[in-house]
Amino acid sequence: MSLHTPLIAGNWKMNKTATEGVELAQAVAAAVGIESAVQVVLCPPFTALAAAVAAVEGTHLSIGAQNMHDKTNGAFTGEVSAAMLRDLHVTYVILGHSERRSLFGEDDAFINRKVNAALAASLKPILCVGELLAEREAGTTNAVVKRQLELGLAGVPAAKAEQVIIAYEPVWAIGTGKTATPAMAQEVHAFIRSLLVAQFGAETAARVRILYGGSMKPDNADALLAEHDIDGGLIGGAALEAKGFVDLVRSAARSLSR
Repeated sequence: MSLHTPLIAGNWKMNKTATEGVELAQAVAAAVGIESAVQVVLCPPFTALAAAVAAVEGTHLSIGAQNMHDKTNGAFTGEVSAAMLRDLHVTYVILGHSERRSLFGEDDAFINRKVNAALAASLKPILCVGELLAEREAGTTNAVVKRQLELGLAGVPAAKAEQVIIAYEPVWAIGTGKTATPAMAQEVHAFIRSLLVAQFGAETAARVRILYGGSMKPDNADALLAEHDIDGGLIGGAALEAKGFVDLVRSAARSLSR
């Protein structure tokens, strides 16, 4: 774990109504709402964003969205803009998640436009990168991650790069119960860090947080977060229940003293 503030983000995906989201957000806030050593971000569906923002007011928790469009407005039925998110006091946004790439056909160019639009609106993008099982088995993990990272960050100025969070999510380990070993995850995280050094310089790259997003759970979090280049987690299923998610936040806090 590096020395900057670790980040634990919960991606609720298409789960939780606004009412259910308030209950979950309040439960997390009651447990770790005054935790300052770890940045905690909750990412509800669009319909629960406003309620979640209100539920964590006065705590150290932040709210993120799960997606956004790159345009500021227009005839894009069903989409939301960065300005709409900012108006709700949302501060983070997940972009390029593997489900958006595979299920909704989002390509690197579109994701890149979103990243730059988010930064222009003072949102902090969580840019997801990661390989499919077939790509890992073919030995192309680094090539896939390199393409997604470099194209996703195209045009991002070095002065804004540290506002971006990278989430490495091996697609084969999402929702499957499979997890990259800490050594496997660290290897890719270190590779991502080297790409950031090449693009933005060592000083900036050291300040960019790289999260692990492949089935991090309370029983494997300590080992993953002990690795030098794993700066937190993007949590899916384990974020839907307060106790398990809080355990991950506490694991991140413990990692600072190891």
